[in-house]
Amino acid sequence: MPKMTFVDIEGKEKEVEAPLGLSVLEIAHMYDIDLEGACEGSLACSTCHVIVEPQWFELLTEATEDEEDMLDLAFGLTATSRLGCQIIMTPELDGLKVKLPAATRNMMVDQ
Repeated sequence: MPKMTFVDIEGKEKEVEAPLGLSVLEIAHMYDIDLEGACEGSLACSTCHVIVEPQWFELLTEATEDEEDMLDLAFGLTATSRLGCQIIMTPELDGLKVKLPAATRNMMVDQ
C-alpha cells in the first residue's frame, strides 16, 4: 500500500498508509491527524490547507479555479499550498509529504 507523511507544526513526522483513491483529508482523518476539513471536502473552505513538499507538488494535478479561490482564504499560503480534499492518492504519489500550516482560517467560525 502507498504511504504518505504528515509533518505537524512542530516538525514531527508521521508516516501512514495512504489508500489509493482517498484524499489527503480523508487519510488524515483515518489517522487522527489534526487537519480540520470543516466543509467535509466539498471545496467550500480552506481548513484542509496543506503545504506540499516541492518535489511532490509537480506530480499533483493542477488546482482548479475553485480550489485556487479557496486557497486565497488560507492562512500561511505558500507556492506549494493545496487543499487536502483535492489531493487524491495515486500510485505516483507513494511517499507524498505534506506539512500542516501553523493555523487555519475557518470562515464559518472566525467571522
